[in-house]
Amino acid sequence: MGVRRREVLVCGSAAGLAVGGYALAVGLRGAWPTGTGEAALPYHAHLWDLMHGRAAGDLLFNWNSGYGVPFLADFFAYLMNPFSWATALLPRDQGRFALLLVTLATIGLGTALMAHLLGRLHAGPHWLRALAAVGYGLCAWVLDVGGAAPMWLWGLVALPLLGLAADWCLRERRWVAGSLCVTLAWAGNLYTAALATLMAGLLLAVRLFATPRPLRHRVRVTGRAFTMATTGVLLASPVLFVAVRAAHGAQPESPVQPLGPSGLGGHLAQLLPATHGGRPLPDVAIGLLGLLLVCGLPFNRRVRERERAVWCGALVLVVLSFVWTPTVVVWHGLAIPAGGPYRVAFVLSGLLVLAGWVSLAHRPDRLTLLGGAAVVAVIAALAAGRHSVRASTWALLAVGGVVLLAALWTLDRRHTDRRATALATWVLAGAVLGNTVWSGYAALAAAPADTASAGAVRAGYAAVRDGAAWPRGRSDPGPHAFTTNDPLLLDGQGGGYFSGYLPTVAALLLHDLGAGWTAGGRQTASVTDPVGQALFAVRSHLDDGPPPTGFTPGRAAAPPLVTVLPPGARPDTSSVWSRQESLLGSRVYEAPLPVPAGGPVPTLHGTSGWSLPGGAEGTVLTAACTPGGTAYFHGVWYRGTVSGLGTSYRSDGEQPTTAVAIHRLGPVPADGTVRVTLRSDTAGQIPARPIGCLRPGALDDAVARLTATGATGVAAGGHTLTATLPAGSTGTALLSVPAAEGWTCAAGGGRYVPPTPVLGMIGVPLGAGADRIACSFRPPGLTEGLTVSSAIAAALALVAVFTRFSRRPTRAPRRTRRLAAQAARTTDRG
Repeated sequence: MGVRRREVLVCGSAAGLAVGGYALAVGLRGAWPTGTGEAALPYHAHLWDLMHGRAAGDLLFNWNSGYGVPFLADFFAYLMNPFSWATALLPRDQGRFALLLVTLATIGLGTALMAHLLGRLHAGPHWLRALAAVGYGLCAWVLDVGGAAPMWLWGLVALPLLGLAADWCLRERRWVAGSLCVTLAWAGNLYTAALATLMAGLLLAVRLFATPRPLRHRVRVTGRAFTMATTGVLLASPVLFVAVRAAHGAQPESPVQPLGPSGLGGHLAQLLPATHGGRPLPDVAIGLLGLLLVCGLPFNRRVRERERAVWCGALVLVVLSFVWTPTVVVWHGLAIPAGGPYRVAFVLSGLLVLAGWVSLAHRPDRLTLLGGAAVVAVIAALAAGRHSVRASTWALLAVGGVVLLAALWTLDRRHTDRRATALATWVLAGAVLGNTVWSGYAALAAAPADTASAGAVRAGYAAVRDGAAWPRGRSDPGPHAFTTNDPLLLDGQGGGYFSGYLPTVAALLLHDLGAGWTAGGRQTASVTDPVGQALFAVRSHLDDGPPPTGFTPGRAAAPPLVTVLPPGARPDTSSVWSRQESLLGSRVYEAPLPVPAGGPVPTLHGTSGWSLPGGAEGTVLTAACTPGGTAYFHGVWYRGTVSGLGTSYRSDGEQPTTAVAIHRLGPVPADGTVRVTLRSDTAGQIPARPIGCLRPGALDDAVARLTATGATGVAAGGHTLTATLPAGSTGTALLSVPAAEGWTCAAGGGRYVPPTPVLGMIGVPLGAGADRIACSFRPPGLTEGLTVSSAIAAALALVAVFTRFSRRPTRAPRRTRRLAAQAARTTDRG
């Protein structure tokens, strides 16, 4: 069998085992991978819309979410896994199945590349190499974290890909191909690629010092690796530049407490198979086979002492870096991520698999196997009693340990019976497959239930599409949450958005206008009050409703997407009610200062708000409004219950992570008194004017005026917006879009300049008068990134051409070749 064909078979077998094991676990459990509906499904649904030409925006801008936000950085972060693009081949409502296929394809590629990298690391039994690679492809990180997030799962491919590039550096060949591998890894996902690059550098250092090499060779290899990595990263400059600029202007992540001590037993438990739950710890388990091999490496006398020492030292250093908070912060990009600590645990899993292969490639003897089994037993004893260690873990250790030890013992070099060797290999394959299926089954069992049925999502999608009026107005999915990104999932134009690159200006605009947020503002919600909906031209929306769909459609009159504020208007930011009125251009609220009327007395701190005492006894506030109006309450960070005008609801605010939206209380009674009772969980604070009363008919009059003076026609492209205004319009054209960096606008055919924000919305001064405006968006950093990338690509092409011709053998002149041929024929006749 040819070398290449055999290598394809080995890598294909590794990929097949990993993919088959994961698919079998999903099938047996009958559940989708953890979190696919919440995290990945909405983005892939939007990708489907983009690729089928049905999305309102394009790759540069997202009209669906946050009432209009930049999208290119999010595309790079969430959708650059190349397998994700294949989701367009399936129907839109088959999103979860498409995501499963993306997961399987990525697992298969990552496992195959690891199998190939193991062969480059050390020669050894080919089929055992495939089994060792499965431990990486289905490590606990994949089962618990990566399987639900195709963007992070690309790190599973990036690590062995960068490891192969490092191998080429070591052999001083394929510099151009290695640079392209670095680019592919970094373009797929910056977050995982940066840390995979660190691990690939450590792997190169281990290989450089594990065997004696001349100093000159080490210097050449190091320089080659540095230039290769730098070139590859710069070639991915559009991704890098756009992401860095977007992160600079993004809403800061909510504060995360440093990771507390978890104890030695808690960390050791993560090395055991089928452990789930408990405190957040790094998911690094690589299966029982890999664990036995890694634990036996220090005892394997067939591995040179220097090589053993270097590998064991590297493992100890990396393991310690995952349990010490300062180094954990470094591993996670200088910030522990909220909701998902140890997102990069796959790099440690990869190092464990590589070290285990070093031992397996040298045919572990009895001492190695017994030593490894003893270390595993010590780990199990120290981890006993932990919540994450389940009965399935002990069953795998007991049964699987005996089977694996017997099979590895049979494969010792002293045994030459081919049938025994083949049988032992098949037993190992069965044990590895059983381990992965069992671990995957246990991981899916720990997954939270998916509360959104496919039927309800289809009904919501149909309801949003039925009310579609874009760009005359918006069809907002509203506050009902199937996922954290309902506007993408349902193809509406809402305020809800969850993204690490959500612009601060968008988050603050919605917050200041009374919309809720969570995750410290990285997840926004749609406005729910009628004035807020009018400000964002929401013509139809979904309200919370009863089962089976969980929502009810609603419609309302709204002004156009572009309105005109009269000259000389000055924004009032004293309260949420005044901010809404400033953008509306009309006085529609009554917002009296409330009066304490019972219960524990609150303390007023000027315009900063009221301090409320905690306790079961409620504080009563009253306000006087015009009878027949509608009263609303806005507690922002308030945590407790709110009761008034026949309405009672729970407010779960917590500063600064969770802000609560404006809530409707009910009609103002005939006596004009609005009475609100607040029962606070703990001592807290509310705004100085938390009660706003919408005067009867005031909003209808304001909408009619804005419609009469606003745009007569609006056209929206992928990342552009144009509007026709009544002739001679003066003042400021107001676009109901957050004024994110990157917008430029022109009035009356003039030159494009950055807009003038009005309380966070895009404002375009009309000067003496204009009958049209035009705005365009370009992501900050894109031009610079394309410039750098083009220069690097040109230089790389020149290097490739020069290398090609420099290695091409020189041909002798035709006369010399003819004389040589005649001499050869003469010699043959002689």
